Amino acid sequence: MEGTEMTRPVDSLKLFVTLLVFWILLNGSVAPGTLAVGLAVVAVIVFFFRDALSVLSGHKLTLPAIWASLRFVGYFLKELVKANLQLAAIVLNPRLPIEPAIVAAEVKLTHPVARLLLANAITLTPGTLSVQLTGDTLYVHWVVAKGTDRETATREIVAGFERYLEAMYD
Repeated sequence: MEGTEMTRPVDSLKLFVTLLVFWILLNGSVAPGTLAVGLAVVAVIVFFFRDALSVLSGHKLTLPAIWASLRFVGYFLKELVKANLQLAAIVLNPRLPIEPAIVAAEVKLTHPVARLLLANAITLTPGTLSVQLTGDTLYVHWVVAKGTDRETATREIVAGFERYLEAMYD
């Protein structure tokens, strides 16, 4: 990359992959129709706005990184379903068994896009909301806190997503 302009095709491909991952996360579906529209939208964005969005490139284009991307989406969808069922059970319970807390979790990721994807994946998962990311600490509002210590929050909220994001970006 020269300055902020994307001059190499590989940079455009990295941006394409990153935006497609965002598309899938935001839609929560890999249905053929949704994926086809996503591919078209992402292609148009990359073609017209690639230089302005160069900050979003950085996804590794290795087989393990691409495999990690697919596994990240699968893990996110699994966590999404699990969290929805858990929250539905809580809402349907007349005693409303919640233990809300804002917890601090450790983040090992250094790449800005990896950190952004982590915070967004956590926010999109029902029952958790990313509040602030400062240095290596992510503050999360957790509806059913299993503990308020840093280690528990990191293990229960961050570690699963981070495992795949490290392979994709760092």
